[in-house]
Amino acid sequence: MRIPQLILPTFAVLALAGAPAAVAAGPGAGSPASTGGAGIAPAAASPSTPTDPTVSGYVAKIIHGVAYAPSFAPIQVKEAIWAGNQIRKLPYIYGGGHGSFKSSGYDCSGSVSYVLHAAGLLKTPYDSSQFYGWGERGLGHWMTVYTNPGHAFIEIAGIRFDTSAEGQTQPLPGTAPGSGPRWRQLMQDTQGFQPRHLNWL
Repeated sequence: MRIPQLILPTFAVLALAGAPAAVAAGPGAGSPASTGGAGIAPAAASPSTPTDPTVSGYVAKIIHGVAYAPSFAPIQVKEAIWAGNQIRKLPYIYGGGHGSFKSSGYDCSGSVSYVLHAAGLLKTPYDSSQFYGWGERGLGHWMTVYTNPGHAFIEIAGIRFDTSAEGQTQPLPGTAPGSGPRWRQLMQDTQGFQPRHLNWL
């Protein structure tokens, strides 16, 4: 942005001195701008509570099996993470989460549907094939659904919600035993999955 010539140079210096610390930290500071999220304004930071845990910054963290939403994430991202925490100990049940969002257990696409619905991003449960039609193809700034005809999972703010432990190098402390919807490390190799996202997330 050009500074009008009538503004004294001292004002320009003061403006630079008051620039946010995140700018001074550069693109490697973990902000969405460093991973393709440029142009998305951060949400106001919210206090961390037992039911809505948050961690400062732009990247979620898994602590003793519980996902902490990044404080500067959009509210939809936070709500999806907090919803995942509600079902993170439930077992895998084939078809779970499809007849109703509320279930005693969930399958892969049922658990993805649950967190998207809680964030206001999905009206009815989808199976993994239906997720081919959700949003747009490609990676999202904050969340990406990975799907193929047999499986689906979601990555949100740097962590993964998945009923499968595939690609996880070691069990995370505090993770519930058995299969089912769990917070996990990012999968390094997503070949064979199609990434889907909403263009504003």
